[in-house]
Amino acid sequence: MDFKYNGKTYEIIVEKKNNKNTYIRVKDDLKIYVSTSFLTPKIVIKNLIENNRESIIKMINLQEKKQSKKDGYYFLGQRIDIVKSNIKRPYLEDDILYINSKDDITKWYNKQAKKVFKERLDTIYNTFTEDIPYPKLIIRSMKTRWGVCNKNLEKVTLNYNLIYMDRKYLDYVIVHELSHFIHFDHSKEFWKLVSQNEPNYKQIRKEMREC
Repeated sequence: MDFKYNGKTYEIIVEKKNNKNTYIRVKDDLKIYVSTSFLTPKIVIKNLIENNRESIIKMINLQEKKQSKKDGYYFLGQRIDIVKSNIKRPYLEDDILYINSKDDITKWYNKQAKKVFKERLDTIYNTFTEDIPYPKLIIRSMKTRWGVCNKNLEKVTLNYNLIYMDRKYLDYVIVHELSHFIHFDHSKEFWKLVSQNEPNYKQIRKEMREC
């Protein structure tokens, strides 16, 4: 069974399980997975695919967007090219990162993350609407979270991968984590404080769920 869209053919994988309901999802291999009951007839699955065509197309577009972002290098949301040159230190100019060796790429990103994250933390902290302690900044890669606030240790951890994304996402995560120093939950009061410091947070959150 296949799904045709925009001149392409996407394979449909039917997984029969002890499910009461049927679920459709598109994974990063761009295949459409249908998880359903052992008793679900093929014609029912076919009709379900057709009835949910628009939703499947949205899932395909989202996955293809994610895949395209994995290709190449990005710095604060801007795609950059890598050029090897006989230089002492890597530097960025006109969206081109000049390096001496491949090791320079990681070193450059690490240096930029420390610099940019600290600059943005300082800027946002100084304009934050509540009086909070200045947090210790930790940067590390995280698979499931963009940031973490440890109120007791007065520490904020930011996801290293934010260095590849538009700066507005980094700023929002900083605002989010600083807000936890006042409200260590996601109550209405918490989101009100976030809104005071990042009025466009709802749109940013929506975009980040698609990243």
